[in-house]
This record gives sequence, C-alpha cells and structure tokens, in this order.
Amino acid sequence: MEVEKMSAKKCADVVGRNSEQWFYSTKVKEHFFRPKNFLKSQAELKRLKPNGVGLVGSPACGDSMKFWLRIDPKTERIKKCRWSTYGCGSAIASTSALSVMLTEKGGMKIEKALKIRPQDILKRLGGLPARKIHCSVLGDKALKAAINDYFKNTGQLDRMTEQGKKVIDKVLGITDEDIEHAVLEGAKSFEEVQQKTKVGVHDKGCIPQVKELIHYYRKKHFGEE
Repeated sequence: MEVEKMSAKKCADVVGRNSEQWFYSTKVKEHFFRPKNFLKSQAELKRLKPNGVGLVGSPACGDSMKFWLRIDPKTERIKKCRWSTYGCGSAIASTSALSVMLTEKGGMKIEKALKIRPQDILKRLGGLPARKIHCSVLGDKALKAAINDYFKNTGQLDRMTEQGKKVIDKVLGITDEDIEHAVLEGAKSFEEVQQKTKVGVHDKGCIPQVKELIHYYRKKHFGEE
C-alpha cells in the first residue's frame, strides 16, 4: 500500500483551496506535504525488524492504514514505527503526527500509547475540519492493532484488547463502528446519527443502545460528559 501520488502543484492547489474553505492548519499541511515515518521501501521495513504489525480498513473498498512497530521488550517503549495508507490528506497528516508522538523523547510506552485518543492527535495538528475528524481514527486503530499483534507475538494474550465490530441494528447490519464514525463526523444526537446511518429506522429495539453509544463516543473522542 502507498499514499496516492499527486503532483506537487495539484497537492498545493487542493490543500490551498481546502485551507480557505476548511481552515487546514499549518501543522496539517506540513505533515501532509512531508509525512514523517512513512514507509518508503521494503528494504527500510527489513531494517526496522517490526515486532508488531496492524492493518485496518481495506484498499479494495476504501481507506486503509498499516502500522509497523519496533518495541523494546525490556522498556516497552516504541522505538521506531513506519506506516502506509490509502487515504485522504487528513488521514496522512493525522498518522504522520501520531508517528512523531509515538517515537519522540526516546519512544512512548505502549500503555500510554494505548490511551491516545483522536483528540490528542487533533491537538498536535492544531485541529481538523469537522467533516475530516474521523480521518484521525485510522492511524489510532492501526496502532492499537499493531500493539495487539506485539502482545500476541510475545505471548501476552491477556493484554490484548477486543477490536471486532458489533452489529447494533440487526435489520440493516449497522455496527458500533458505523455509529462511532457518524459521531466523529459531527453527529451529536440520535437524530443526527440516524440521518447519517439510518440506524433504528426498522430495528426500533436498538435505539436505547445507540443512544448509549453516542454518549460513550462523545465522551471518548471529545471529552463530553
């Protein structure tokens, strides 16, 4: 997988227009034009010797992200990381910023890395347009999948966290991840989430659970009570 190639002029035109309309910060543009820790070659991957690898999404049907980590088993610090993606400019910038957060100051401990939230990445970037906030989740989820892989590779199965999707609306097959994405895209109420996903239109019994999830994700990603 690799970042979709665009000419420098086209990138500048796109980001320039969007910065006026969506107010992309200088930090976002810096990480988009010059992404940090992006995987450039298989030779580089071989030198990295990753002991944790995580993949989320699918390049066949949309955005995807892959993370490679080199974790020091003695200190449990993330010493190096590389990533690759099929994703938009906001996803690229978010993951680039995340990779710097993980490896600066001698490397972040994995327990602290597991507590990183999308708003922590947004703070480092100086924010993202509301409709692009969900892009910060790709790298976050790939990171957690890579840490899970490290736990698996080192026989620490009791430390692995659940990453699977749960179907909430049994009629339309809408998952908790679909609801999370709706919240990240700006939906604050059940009505707004339903407008985006159609959850609960036919399966009325799931509505109380959907409302609980909305509250949970608003608190998780935006610190709201």
